[in-house]
Amino acid sequence: MSPFGVAAVRIPLRQTPWSRVAASSARAASVPLSFYTYRRTMASAAPTKIKVKNPVVELDGDEMTRIIWQNIKDKFIHPYLDIDLKYYDLGLEYRDETNDQVTIDAAEAIKKYSVGVKCATITPDEARVKEFNLKQMWLSPNGTIRNALGGTVFREPIVIPRIPRLVTGWQKPIIIGRHAFGDQYRAKDIVAPGPGKLSMVYTPAGGEPQELEVFEFKNGGGVAQTQYNTDESITGFAHSSFKLALDKGLPLYMSTKNTILKKYDGRFKDIFQELYDTQYRAEFEAKGTWYEHRLIDDMVAQMIKSTGGYVMALKNYDGDVQSDIVAQGFGSLGLMTSVLITPDGKTFESEAAHGTVTRHYREHQKGKETSTNPIASIFAWTRGLIQRGKLDDTPEVVAFAESLEKACIDTVDIDGIMTKDLALACGKTGREDYVTTNEYLDAVERRMKQVLKEKL
Repeated sequence: MSPFGVAAVRIPLRQTPWSRVAASSARAASVPLSFYTYRRTMASAAPTKIKVKNPVVELDGDEMTRIIWQNIKDKFIHPYLDIDLKYYDLGLEYRDETNDQVTIDAAEAIKKYSVGVKCATITPDEARVKEFNLKQMWLSPNGTIRNALGGTVFREPIVIPRIPRLVTGWQKPIIIGRHAFGDQYRAKDIVAPGPGKLSMVYTPAGGEPQELEVFEFKNGGGVAQTQYNTDESITGFAHSSFKLALDKGLPLYMSTKNTILKKYDGRFKDIFQELYDTQYRAEFEAKGTWYEHRLIDDMVAQMIKSTGGYVMALKNYDGDVQSDIVAQGFGSLGLMTSVLITPDGKTFESEAAHGTVTRHYREHQKGKETSTNPIASIFAWTRGLIQRGKLDDTPEVVAFAESLEKACIDTVDIDGIMTKDLALACGKTGREDYVTTNEYLDAVERRMKQVLKEKL
């Protein structure tokens, strides 16, 4: 029984969408042999779950999203899939208990098994340290995992026609590629308590220290920060971005503030341009698309005026901010996929692109009903399963995940059943206009059975 009171139920054979045998040889010929064989097995044998060939690493999270995460497993994962989940509890209490070792172990597991799915987690601030009586203010688990895996975080909106866009001109998806390494997220910062000199020192291997004077605090103290990135990581970021843009058939824009950070941001610009000129230009031109560098302020202005339909490659902080703007512009922060992809295209982690929904969790703790949008959390599972199915060459796993995604969208778009955030986006404020999280998931389950019957 899940915390929402929903138990995992095994579907009887007579209700199982796969129990129908192909009606004609022509239709059967259009279905992969392994998939057709699977359906025939389902029609003639006891109820059998879809086999996921290799493990998926599961990273649990915190607060309201942790409850929803379990509910999704109870409703859509365990009843349908024979899957080996390598479970890691990234809830804040257990991270504190293990001195954050569980986060490091989870990242290593994703390296080993190639695919991970992650629930939203708390990144503690001073208030959270006090609330949970933590040993220290632990780093963001997302940042720790991203730095361990490298790669790029790509965030893409889940477009539902019924949901109006706050940016009305956006008609096609805008994909944000966020460089998932370094910069502010691995920076060292200090509070200078009083007057003094700040300098930065670089000591080459086998060479003499090189010191750069940064600033002299005179009238009181201040704050300072040192951050870094590497040519290797920037190059990997560029390869991932170029490959995704080619795969989607979309133009790619890299944006920095190189006019101010001439060396730091200039390095990003130069590496992207060199790789484009030497390795990717011909492929882009063959597809009728292009790569271009633009200043970040200019690109943001152009983004608001555009109709969409491109990939933006952004540094770590810029990508963090702009991805939320894009998500809200398309209707809701709950309608955004987030995947981390390494340059080789194999190591993959998907997660919900929003937080732990603390405000709703407080209401849940009081025993009140909540209407939290679970779509991004469901898509964290489906995108991971799609990647697992592609790597394992198991089309039935891919088809199942795609069917679940379609069920989520159709429940909102066709049935008009949605959570409160989406109802508000549609200008509806009455209680009759939205459902609770649990009611939405029930509706998705009904839809999924219908989608599977049509698709399989």
